[in-house]
Amino acid sequence: MGNFVSAPAFIFKKQKKRLPIETTFALPSPIPTWSSGEGFASGTIDLGGLQVCQLTTFNKIWASHEGGPDNLGATIYEPSSVPEGFTMLGCYGQANNESLFGFVLAAKETDPESDILKMPTDYKLVWSSETSKLKQDGVAYVWLPMPPDGYKTAGHVVTSSSDKPSLEKIRCVRADFTVDSETEDWIWGQAKDLNVNGFNLYAMRPKERGAQALGVSVGTFVAQNGGGDGSLCCLKNVEANLSAMPNLNQVREVFQAYSPYVYFHPDEKYFPSTVNWYFQNGALLFSKGNESSPTPIEPMGANLPQGGSNDGTFWLGLPNDKNASDKIKKGDLQDAMAYLHIKPMFGASYTDIAIWLFYPFNGPARAKIEIINISLGKIGEHVSDWEHVTLRISNFNGELRSVYFSEHSKGQWVSAPHLEFENGNKPVTYSSLNGHAFYPKPGLVLQGSGGIGIRNDTAKSKNVMVTGNRFSIVAGDYLKSSGIVEPPWLNYLRKWGPNITYDIAEELKKVEKVLPGFLKKAFIKLVKNLPSEVLGEDGPTGPKVKTNWTGDESV
Repeated sequence: MGNFVSAPAFIFKKQKKRLPIETTFALPSPIPTWSSGEGFASGTIDLGGLQVCQLTTFNKIWASHEGGPDNLGATIYEPSSVPEGFTMLGCYGQANNESLFGFVLAAKETDPESDILKMPTDYKLVWSSETSKLKQDGVAYVWLPMPPDGYKTAGHVVTSSSDKPSLEKIRCVRADFTVDSETEDWIWGQAKDLNVNGFNLYAMRPKERGAQALGVSVGTFVAQNGGGDGSLCCLKNVEANLSAMPNLNQVREVFQAYSPYVYFHPDEKYFPSTVNWYFQNGALLFSKGNESSPTPIEPMGANLPQGGSNDGTFWLGLPNDKNASDKIKKGDLQDAMAYLHIKPMFGASYTDIAIWLFYPFNGPARAKIEIINISLGKIGEHVSDWEHVTLRISNFNGELRSVYFSEHSKGQWVSAPHLEFENGNKPVTYSSLNGHAFYPKPGLVLQGSGGIGIRNDTAKSKNVMVTGNRFSIVAGDYLKSSGIVEPPWLNYLRKWGPNITYDIAEELKKVEKVLPGFLKKAFIKLVKNLPSEVLGEDGPTGPKVKTNWTGDESV
């Protein structure tokens, strides 16, 4: 036998765990080169005399190694290279529990004589980590620039020295180029609750958001020491300039680059279809007072009532013939279409592509009562179902920043580092069994608590919809001059299914009978907390009636 040689001691030394933020996130594939257009993906956006660019490379100023989300701390940066003529508006901060994936805007005046930007008159020290017993890299001094009269501040300056920063370091913005902000995600601090005293950092966004809102996110954070002090502003697209929005060809390219995959559960029976398939296979238009004589629906919904309001005078329904009705309920995945609504967001610095899927039928709800899974019978069923995901694209470079997943009456934004991708930069989405809510990961999401609630099951299967293969751009106000015409069915603002009343108590008793005694109380508790859309059978309204059509998504 050869001599045994002991390994060097350092091999057994515990390696320091690498924090997520130490990795900079990049999409799986490079951002494509887009076809030529006016201002989309040009790197800068003109807000009406104030030109802004998006900076994504940073120098680290300070980091904590505890506190904040997952108690992993946070890191504060300043942009590493500001283009000539531009000036920074504030530093960037991010929690350490995710990959670095942020930006801050820098700005310059298109006319240097316009005085849109001015140096601060002084700085106020908001907080210092000098006396803190934190695990930290260096010491942080967080400064609030004091703006001249008629100007506002869009971000903080953070230094590693107790000396005040140079007044040349940052610029304040004339008030007419700003809008009010509100706090968004908690970055770091003593408590994420705004009402708790202590020092906290929050991401910011414009208070008013929607297709017509003009507020532009700066990417900076607000530092609050002891409550609601230190409010900062966002920028404003003062002329509602849409030149940075993608033209029709670019919209198609962007969607092809980021078109999601939609996976359906292996047990799914109710698939999407096109709206026309629904009409052609027997869906009917009913009217109040004439319920016994419904009308067949013409292609594209040409004979549907247009405009008005959801006043209960019209609704869509299935044919009485059971075979025809059963066929419609199953949908037709091979025929299904992704319907796209394109709209500006954050003062046209972003493009939202809302991707709507139509399902002819929503299946029954399923519940989990501790160790037992049960079907709730008719509860949860209704004719027609509209669901959507939304891509949020930066107009500075055409990069996918986040995806919104609609989940019943609300939903969630998921940033690109937390998405699953296939075939390059195409995000993966999961449609829940029967209910069709969208989720970013497979598995069970329970609407409830303590092991009791409505099941939302998702999983991969051979049934998958590649939305980029079959899509139609049905709406985009700024694209109308390019020939985008809204189909008649989009402007049908009434119910897409009937309101059918049945004895809910009787349905619940059927379920209760099959439960062992020790679970009956748990079931009664579940029923009391069921969301309103589960109880009764009520068809939904179409996409144009939803608040997110003109506003931001609900979370």
